[in-house]
Amino acid sequence: MANFMRFVMTRAVMALVTLVIVSLVVFSLMEAVPGDCAERYLAFKNTQGSSIQIANELESERIRLGLDKPFLQRWSVWIVNAFQGEFGDSCILRVNIAQLLGDKFWLSLSICLGSLILAYSIAIPVGIISAASSNASLNNGLRLFSYLGLAMPNFLLALMIMLFSTIWFGETLTGLFSKEYRDAPWSWDKFVDLLKHAWLPIFILGWSATAFALQTVRALMSDEIGKLYVTAASARGVHGRKLLWRYPARHALGPIVNSLGFDLNRIFNELPIVALILTLTETGALLIEALARSNDQQLAGAIIFLLTASIVALNFFTDVLLAILDPRVRKSILR
Repeated sequence: MANFMRFVMTRAVMALVTLVIVSLVVFSLMEAVPGDCAERYLAFKNTQGSSIQIANELESERIRLGLDKPFLQRWSVWIVNAFQGEFGDSCILRVNIAQLLGDKFWLSLSICLGSLILAYSIAIPVGIISAASSNASLNNGLRLFSYLGLAMPNFLLALMIMLFSTIWFGETLTGLFSKEYRDAPWSWDKFVDLLKHAWLPIFILGWSATAFALQTVRALMSDEIGKLYVTAASARGVHGRKLLWRYPARHALGPIVNSLGFDLNRIFNELPIVALILTLTETGALLIEALARSNDQQLAGAIIFLLTASIVALNFFTDVLLAILDPRVRKSILR
């Protein structure tokens, strides 16, 4: 038990160090963008017809934002506030970023996690059955599904579903809420309305994730099934589902568990373009707005840091889960 707790603490420290390093990279990229926040804000005010004295207001704005401080001091303040969930004000919109994101980040994370759960709920059992089956029709059908999922972009699938829905039902299936719930406070009815709309982005984002995970599970299972310890277990009289789940599946799923953080990142990378097509008002759309349109690096940096923190937390959880599930990892802890 002591060795296991030492393993957990080591992984926790590594996760914290990773977050600190990522925060330094994100903050450095924010600083590397030409023009600081004060310059971009005053330029934005100029486009709105405000009469300002550039030299005077620029200096006072830099002092107000703390931009006159050394780089390391500004980064240390930013990372301490970030760990507390506070990212300051948006450079362009001039509103608190934590309030601006509000529920949007949690909605985005929920959609991505829902897509991940959907993908592995299908890929793990189907991949195991496919690897253990000698049915050529089944294997060829699953292989075709995998190729389609990998070859067809998610945004194309979203456009196809929207076109079909508009032609046949007169409904575009866009947005995450109905009009009456869009700005309403959270309630059970609003949550049910969210579920009625969220299934589409979850399905679209889970489409390619399922295909990718299915091929991975099938390849790992095929490799494990042919090993000697499985043959030995079969010779001892272990057969059927008990043989599959107790031996090859248990070992093959280790790399799958370890790849959850990578898959979450890949799904989130695909979210912004799907969000634009389905007009989803969540973090993916905000990230596109901050990076491509308004050049609001403070907002973009906050979103990227929150996403990274979610991935690091998931990786920490999967490391601990893998140590519990896989005897090989447990043995390495005890050494």
